[in-house]
Amino acid sequence: MRKKEKNFYFSMFEEVAGFCYEEALLLQKCLTDYDHDKLAENTATMHKLENAADASKHKLMKKLAHEFITPIEREDIIGLSQYIDEITDSIEDVLLRMYMFDIKVMRPDAPQFCAVIVKSCEALKQLMAEFHNFKKSGELIKLVIDINSYENEGDKLYIDAMRELYTSGADPIEVLTWNEIYKVMEECVDKCEHAANMAEEIMMKNS
Repeated sequence: MRKKEKNFYFSMFEEVAGFCYEEALLLQKCLTDYDHDKLAENTATMHKLENAADASKHKLMKKLAHEFITPIEREDIIGLSQYIDEITDSIEDVLLRMYMFDIKVMRPDAPQFCAVIVKSCEALKQLMAEFHNFKKSGELIKLVIDINSYENEGDKLYIDAMRELYTSGADPIEVLTWNEIYKVMEECVDKCEHAANMAEEIMMKNS
């Protein structure tokens, strides 16, 4: 197999992970400098990023459908691309829920939670940039461990945010809406961990 063809899939993994990071940064900007009047505009911008990520995934799948020899197993290419794609979907879902529920005031712990999503996506982007070199790289395991630690941090933030939500005497509608938002934010971090763990499994199988 020619080197250029072999690296195509790894390049696509990196490209889609890059969209995850871009989305996470946009979400962080929206939550940190929250402006209800810009919610529709920001949601539309986020959707464009998610569509671009989908286009990259479709490009990968189209090539895979016509490829006989691949650098790693076809099932692993499909699985890892799906995990990364789910991250882009989940990050968009956070902003979509804010738009659907017409959130007017940002809760103070949401930007802190989003910072963990950003760290997770940044580490995943770095992992995917290094993934083509998985047989020699000494950085991959460290990045997987970092993402696992961010998932633990996200779990704690989720528990604390939910407890604060339910014990603060908030309006029942606010409790209902933010319950949904926090759940999706936790999923963003969980799915970063799923992608990292699968990358580690692929590395172990092929090393």
